[in-house]
Amino acid sequence: MSQPDSQNPSERVLEALAVSRRGCAELLPEADWLKKLQRSEASGQPLRIKLGLDPTAPDIHLGHTVVLNKMRQLQDLGHQVIFLIGDFTSMIGDPSGRNATRPPLTREQIEANAQTYYAQASLVLDPARTEIRYNSEWSDPLGARGMIELAAKYTVARMLERDDFTKRFQSNTPISVHELLYPLMQGYDSVALKSDLELGGTDQKFNLLVGRALQSEYGQEPQCILTMPLLEGLDGIEKMSKSKNNYVGITEPANTMFAKILSISDEQMWKWFTLLSFRLEREIEALKAEVAAGRNPKDAKVMLAKEITARFHSAAAADAAEQDFNNRAKGGIPDEIPELALSGAPMAIGALLKAANLVPSTSEGLRMVEQGGVRIDGAVVSDKGLKLDAGTMVLQVGKRKFARVTLS
Repeated sequence: MSQPDSQNPSERVLEALAVSRRGCAELLPEADWLKKLQRSEASGQPLRIKLGLDPTAPDIHLGHTVVLNKMRQLQDLGHQVIFLIGDFTSMIGDPSGRNATRPPLTREQIEANAQTYYAQASLVLDPARTEIRYNSEWSDPLGARGMIELAAKYTVARMLERDDFTKRFQSNTPISVHELLYPLMQGYDSVALKSDLELGGTDQKFNLLVGRALQSEYGQEPQCILTMPLLEGLDGIEKMSKSKNNYVGITEPANTMFAKILSISDEQMWKWFTLLSFRLEREIEALKAEVAAGRNPKDAKVMLAKEITARFHSAAAADAAEQDFNNRAKGGIPDEIPELALSGAPMAIGALLKAANLVPSTSEGLRMVEQGGVRIDGAVVSDKGLKLDAGTMVLQVGKRKFARVTLS
C-alpha cells in the first residue's frame, strides 16, 4: 500500500477537500480531514461520514437538505454515509439554541416521524449506498451503569461552556439534568459508529465536538466536524422553519415549490445557489458575473427553481411548473384548480370567497377586493357590495389562489 504524501495531495484528494469546503461554515480540523482523505485514497477504504437527525417533526424542508446535499456530494466521491435517526436522543430532546427545556417526544411520535424521515432523505441521498441506523441500537443497552460510566468521561464545567447552557445558568433559567446528557449521547453515537466526519448545522457545533472528545476517551481517532450554515427561509430573515411558515417542503407540489423559490430576494438567491444547487461553483460565479453585467436576475432564479423542483419531482414537472407560473403571472388560469359546488345564490362576494376557502374570513375577502386582488373569470372585482348569481365561475385571489365554483 502506498503511503500518502502529506505535502503533495493528489488531484482527487484536493477535489474532495474542495467539495467538503463548499458552502461550509467550519471544517475542523481541516489538516486532519486532509490526512483522512489521503489515507482513504491510499488504502481504498471509504471514510465513514455521519449525519444524525432527531425525528422531531415528520416533514423535511429545504433547510434540512443543506447538510443532506453535502452528504450526497461526499457519497458521490465514494465515501460511506450513515444516516442516523436519533430515536433514543429524541426522547431526551435537543436543547441546542433553546432557552427552555424542550418537551421529549413519545415513542409513538418518534416512530411515526422516523417512518417518513428516511423516505424523504432518500430524495437527496442515494438509498442504495446509504447506511441507515437508529441510535437506540447502542443507547438502550447502555443501561444505568453504562450511562454513569459515560457521564464520568466529561465534566460539568466543559458542558456549561455551551452557549445556551451558559445563558440559562446565568439567568437562573432551569436546566434539567437530562439535558446535559443529550450532547453526551450524541457524542457516543460517534463512538458507536467509529465516525470519521460528522456533519451538522452551526447550532450543532458543541455537540459534534463532544463526539471528538469521547472518541479520544474511548481510544479512537477523533472525527472531524463539518458545520453548514443555517438556511434563511422565504422571508430572508429567520431560519427556515415550518413554525415560521417561511419554508419550502421537499414533498410539496412542484408548482408550489417552484413559485415559492421564485419569491426569494435576488440577494438571497446566491446563498441558496451555494447551499442548495449541485452546479459547479465556477458555473455559479459565471452566472453571478452575467447578472452583475446586466442579465435579468430572474433568469438565474428560474434556473435555481427548476433545478430544485426537478430534484424532488422531475424535469418535466419543473418545466410544467415554470409554464404554470408564467401563465399565472399573465393572469391566466392554471390547468388544475380546486372545483366546488356551493348553494346560496345570490351570494355576497366576501362570503363567496370565504366559502370557496380562498380567504380566512369575509372581512379579509372584502379587504382583498378593496386592494384589487380579486378576479372573477379574469376580470378585476372592485365592488365590495357585489352579489353573485347562480352559475359557474373562476375565482382568483392574489396570484396563486384559484377555485372553479358552481353556485346554485
